[in-house]
Amino acid sequence: MDRVRSLDGTARDEQTTEAGGPVPATVAWHTEVTGEQVHRPDPRDAFPVAWRRLDDSHFQIRARWPRRHRFFTEVAGRFQDPLLIPETLRQGSMLLAHAAFAVPVEDRFVMQRVRYSASPARMLLDDSAEDVVADITCGDVRRRGRRLAGMRCAMVLRRKGRVLATADGRLDCVSDRAYRRLRGERLSLTGRPVPLLPGLPPQAVGRKDAAAVVLAPSPRPGAWQLRVNTAHPTLFRRPDDHVPGFVLLEAARQAATAFSLFPGLMVATDMDMVFSRYAELDSPCWIEADALTEGDPDPSTVRVRGLQDDAEVFRCTVTVAASESAVPPLDPCGSRSGPGAERRP
Repeated sequence: MDRVRSLDGTARDEQTTEAGGPVPATVAWHTEVTGEQVHRPDPRDAFPVAWRRLDDSHFQIRARWPRRHRFFTEVAGRFQDPLLIPETLRQGSMLLAHAAFAVPVEDRFVMQRVRYSASPARMLLDDSAEDVVADITCGDVRRRGRRLAGMRCAMVLRRKGRVLATADGRLDCVSDRAYRRLRGERLSLTGRPVPLLPGLPPQAVGRKDAAAVVLAPSPRPGAWQLRVNTAHPTLFRRPDDHVPGFVLLEAARQAATAFSLFPGLMVATDMDMVFSRYAELDSPCWIEADALTEGDPDPSTVRVRGLQDDAEVFRCTVTVAASESAVPPLDPCGSRSGPGAERRP
C-alpha cells in the first residue's frame, strides 16, 4: 500500500480501491463538505469530511463517526451502531450527487432500496479516532436531459484498511418542482404537530433513551404502531411532509430487536429494506414482525413490514445476532479465531 498524507498531514497507509491497486497520492481530497450537501444541517449529524473522484463512476469518501452521539449510541454495550453504515451510504450518495453529478441542492432524493451487511467483530467500540473510508461505485446512472435522475451506489466501508461492511442503495433525484407536484396537498402537513404516542420501554428495543424509541405498544403480538417523534433532532432533521426513510429503517431494526428473545443483547448485522410508498404523518402506520422461517421459535432473520391504510409502505429483512456470538473468541495466542461469529448463541 502507498504511504500518503492524511487530512491532518500525518503519514498513513492508504486504502486500495475495489478496482484493484492503491490510489495514487496525487488524487486530491475535496475537504469542503457542507451540511447542505449531505442533508444534515446539524454538524453533529454530518459524517463525511472529504471526498475524491477516482474515475467517472468510482469515488472515495472519508467519514468521521462520532464517539458519542444523541442517537447513534453503542449497541449491546460494546458495538458501534450498525445504522451508521446505511447513514454513511445515504449521506455519501447525496454528497456525490451534489458535488460530483451537479444535482441542485434544492432537489429531493427518494430512496428506493437500501441494504447493508456488517462485520460485528470489526464494529467493536475502541479508542480509535480513525476515520472510515467508503469506496463508492455509482452505477445504473439515469439522466433526464442533463440532470441526474437516479443511480445505484455500492459501498465498501473500511477502517484501518479492514472491511467493516458493505452496503448499496438506489435513489431517485426529484426536482423541487416535480416533488411539489407529486406531493400536492400533502405539503400542507409540513411542520404540523403529530401527537407523540407512548413508546415501548427502551430496553425492549435495544435502546437506552426513551426519545429514540420509534415503536408504540399494540395489543397484537409482533405488531406495533409507529411512534413519530418530530421533535427528535436526528430523526426529524427538519420539518417534513412525511416520515423520513431513516425513521422506518430504525423502526424495522427495533421491531426485529423486540421480536427476539433477548432484545438488549441483539445486533442487527444485516438489513435489506425496499420502500414502496411514503409513510404519511396523519395516519397510523403499523409495524409487523415475523420469523422469515415459519415456526422458528428463536429466529435470527426477521421479516418486518410497514402498513398504512391497508397498503405496504416498506418491507425489510433483518438479521440479528446475539452480542456474545457476534465476536469470535480469543485463541490462546490472543487473536480472534474462526472466520466469523455464529448468528445465534
